[in-house]
Amino acid sequence: MNDLQKKLEKLKSYFKELGSVAVAFSGGVDSTFMLAVAASVLPQDKVLAVTVVSDFIPEREKAEAADFCAQRKIKQVILPVDVLKIDGVAQNPKNRCYLCKYALFGEIKKIAAENSIKYVCEGSNIDDMSDYRPGMKAIAELGIKSPLRYAKMTKQDIRNLSAQTGLKTWNKPSFACLASRFVYGENITAEKLKMVEKAEQFLFDLGFKQLRVRIHGLLARIEVLPEDLAKVMNNRDKIYAKFKDLGFSYITLDLQGFRSGSMNETVLKKKN
Repeated sequence: MNDLQKKLEKLKSYFKELGSVAVAFSGGVDSTFMLAVAASVLPQDKVLAVTVVSDFIPEREKAEAADFCAQRKIKQVILPVDVLKIDGVAQNPKNRCYLCKYALFGEIKKIAAENSIKYVCEGSNIDDMSDYRPGMKAIAELGIKSPLRYAKMTKQDIRNLSAQTGLKTWNKPSFACLASRFVYGENITAEKLKMVEKAEQFLFDLGFKQLRVRIHGLLARIEVLPEDLAKVMNNRDKIYAKFKDLGFSYITLDLQGFRSGSMNETVLKKKN
């Protein structure tokens, strides 16, 4: 048995030990894999998918999550949350993720209890530990389980195993909530969240796979993979016209290219 299979067996054994789980399910690479494995080893009534619906999550993600649960016959509970009304979140402080996750997972724990489910699970992997993630503190305080970290799985492990088990999400681009597009300290509004969502969807429709549109006031900073920088310039006029129509005053291209958590770079620099 190779190292990857050992990790998978460790994950399966962990779910069996837990007995029943409510998975915080976004439809992304990590939570889809985690939910699929849990559903493969636990009885149907012992697995629950809880999907948060909020302004922080694009419509396409909600639809994909619902489709997956329907196809796999996994019970799904939709949890609508007005995240901008969570105390402090709209002001976007450096611990925004902590405030948001504490409130959201508190609600998910209630749903789990109502459905006689013992544990709530979230989908962070060991690669996530290298970034600035204040939400992890909320996870720890609330006693939320992190099965992928328990099995010491990296993002690439999860993609490889997802491909082996036939999950369509194996090569899905990494995604983070739309609030991560805002520079810390800038107020988050429903209007600006929708601007970002529509801007990113436009780039997806143009064929870009891995990307972010970061927002600084009314300036849009586009991050794409380095090999796609030329493609942005080839579509410059289309992108400029669309982004202006969405309400952006300035549109820029980040020459460093896409990287997860780029808004955390100044925070990490100060810590170091």
